[in-house]
Amino acid sequence: ETELKINSAREEFRPVAKRGSILYFLITEMSMVNVMYQTSLVQFLDLFDLSMERSENSPVTSKRLENIIEHLTYSVFQYTCRGLYEEHKFLFTLLLTLKIDISKDKVSHKEFQVLIKGGAALDLNTVDPKPASWILDITWLNIISLTKIIQFSDLPGKITEKPSVWKKWFDSDQPEEEEIPFGYDQSLDTFRKLLMIRAWCPDRIIPQAIKYISSCLGKKYSEGVILDLEATWLESTPRVPLVCLLSMGSDPTTTIEALAKKKGLDCRCISMGQGQEVHARRLLQQFMAAGGWVLLQNCHLALPFLDELLTTVTGAEEPSDDFRLWITTEIHPKFPINFLQTSIKFTNEPPQGLKAGLKRTYATITK
Repeated sequence: ETELKINSAREEFRPVAKRGSILYFLITEMSMVNVMYQTSLVQFLDLFDLSMERSENSPVTSKRLENIIEHLTYSVFQYTCRGLYEEHKFLFTLLLTLKIDISKDKVSHKEFQVLIKGGAALDLNTVDPKPASWILDITWLNIISLTKIIQFSDLPGKITEKPSVWKKWFDSDQPEEEEIPFGYDQSLDTFRKLLMIRAWCPDRIIPQAIKYISSCLGKKYSEGVILDLEATWLESTPRVPLVCLLSMGSDPTTTIEALAKKKGLDCRCISMGQGQEVHARRLLQQFMAAGGWVLLQNCHLALPFLDELLTTVTGAEEPSDDFRLWITTEIHPKFPINFLQTSIKFTNEPPQGLKAGLKRTYATITK
């Protein structure tokens, strides 16, 4: 009887485990986008445990599950986006939304394939002729591919019936903001509208995708994540290195030094390269004992030293609580995976868009 009760209680939490598996496999798949995007199962489980601990309690089981899932999803979203380059953050957020909707059967595998491929696999000679010359060949193939989905089965006929109505909608500056002809605006949800926009106006996919993300996960997911270096530091420990993935014009040295000064801590920098390992070892031993921050710059120039560096930091007996190891590196295919999977990763690029830029500016103002 006790075993049955335990199994019953465990089954109630299966939706949390399901969401966890979706999130974990998505963040591990991001390493196929960039080899530096490495996250270990241990790191993910830490986030999972924190979400169980920090999410709002509720005597109602269904509400408790909802709170855990929401907290877990957003904390993983923030954690992952912090370590992604700007060009990949939107891709990650869209994939997150799609995978969640697929798991809920709100989006079918067929619809996902149409979104990804469009009409690229079709041949113009094997489909019905397009009804007007202003419709591009690839646009017509995209429209034909949509007919696999029941909501769009009669779309080619509707276009043939009144092509001028569709041309007016197609020629508008922001088709995603205009009413789609023939009642499609009322009958389609945000994802099916995304399929329609993808077929007609591929250049307007992102604005409609932002609407889709906001409607499914909430507006905070579509606004992006602004780097909070102080919060990142608070999350770290003396045995967990902090790794900044560099890009053009995004050196975090001055920001790290300013934060160290604010906290009353000593911060020393070494630009890695030939023969700098000796100085790095000496500085590490000194600061691990006395406290302070070590910043090793351009570590992609000292790859053979990194395994020793990780062993030194993670294997230290009693490092000072104030000790932190910061490193900066460019993308390198031979960068040690175990180092990336042990560390907290972040990027320091200017955020994309006026709103995100203003949020970051305000975040840096202290007075």
